[in-house]
Amino acid sequence: MADDVYSRAMTDQRPEAANASLHLTPTSILSRRAILRAGALTGGGLAAAALAACAPSGARPTFTFAPPAAALPAASPAAGPSASDDHGHDGSAAPGSPAPAGSAAPADHDAAAAAVVKRFLDGEGATLEGAGNQLLQPRLDGRAKVFELTIDKIQHRIDAVKEPIAALGYNGTWPAPRIDVVEGDTVRAIFTNRLDESTGVHFHGQRLPNNMDGVPHITQDPIEPGASFTYEFVARTRGSHMYHSHHNATDQVGRGLLGAFIVQPADPTERYDRKYGVSQDIVWISNDSLGGFTINGRGFPATSPIVATLGDTIAIRFMNEGSMMHPWHLHGMPMRVVARDGYPLAQPFLCDTLGVNPGERWDVIVACEEPGAWAFHCHILPHAEGRDGMFGMVTALVVQPAATAAATSGLALADVAVASGAGDPIRTAAAAAGSTAFECRIPGVG
Repeated sequence: MADDVYSRAMTDQRPEAANASLHLTPTSILSRRAILRAGALTGGGLAAAALAACAPSGARPTFTFAPPAAALPAASPAAGPSASDDHGHDGSAAPGSPAPAGSAAPADHDAAAAAVVKRFLDGEGATLEGAGNQLLQPRLDGRAKVFELTIDKIQHRIDAVKEPIAALGYNGTWPAPRIDVVEGDTVRAIFTNRLDESTGVHFHGQRLPNNMDGVPHITQDPIEPGASFTYEFVARTRGSHMYHSHHNATDQVGRGLLGAFIVQPADPTERYDRKYGVSQDIVWISNDSLGGFTINGRGFPATSPIVATLGDTIAIRFMNEGSMMHPWHLHGMPMRVVARDGYPLAQPFLCDTLGVNPGERWDVIVACEEPGAWAFHCHILPHAEGRDGMFGMVTALVVQPAATAAATSGLALADVAVASGAGDPIRTAAAAAGSTAFECRIPGVG
């Protein structure tokens, strides 16, 4: 029965959805014409219930894994990196990180957790330069689509508090620019190596001529510093794929040499906008090396929320460029899994938690049927939440009422708060859905 209901939602071919652009980037998703930087509510607001089920104030619980006194927020609770970022894969503290403390005042944990959520709600990710996943436009040379990329040393910010880290990027960004082509296109990708070390580029998941496979010492010589190499092939394998280094890959991919390579089906009716009525086509690349646990090169609270309107249908393309499996869990709504490694599933299935192994790609469709701000995170808990609150692999799917979306559509950032009547869409959506966090109970909204 639930599957039938969801199937009917998937076949709702709204013309406006079918005609929407698929090329939305994390920056445009974050804005949805304009979102978070304008959400400056006075009084600080943490709205933890926008991301997790928080009980109204009353008797407070005790915590047996609470932050040590040295990790508690001072006058500026948003300042300083989270000690939680030092935790290992199994939840144990990494060398040099604070040891787990015994019971402490629960308000201390609440304050630390609230401070980091407030940074997310206030739109920290939108303040950072160098957003990845930007669509790379080709130039045409006869029938070939030509993409020109550099391989660069960069300084990259995981969030607004931590110092920039020495990373790598194609065209200066991590993740790399998104490359979209159509099944049957001739692709010519020219990479110029600006690093101090050799490298190579592999188009992961594509059926290629052997000499275009990008594995140094097997199919080609390494691309030396200052040199260029041209990969040319016909895009034969449709769906969600990746391109990344295949030379000293643990280090080079771990430091940011990774990007999305999307091959749209030659048959337009098989593309997600036509097939499912998708209005947003979202690339979600995870990594777990340099900078800790990241989504599209950022760690919570600087991750980008997905902002949709009630009734929208969205596609999310999960890509794991890390060395660990990550089970992605969406609160509030199921995900309909429709493809694995670019290949459509004969029998799509519903789930709310989807494990994505290293190198895998899974495509899911979400019918945005439940209003509110819904947590979306890795469910290996040490990758997402610790003594000082949430960190790393956490974001939110924000489903806003149509009236809110209409009021803010096309406005500049500075005008969103006034037009919405309640600040930014995350707080507005949470309040409209009945959030019990006092920061979301805004007069006239909830």
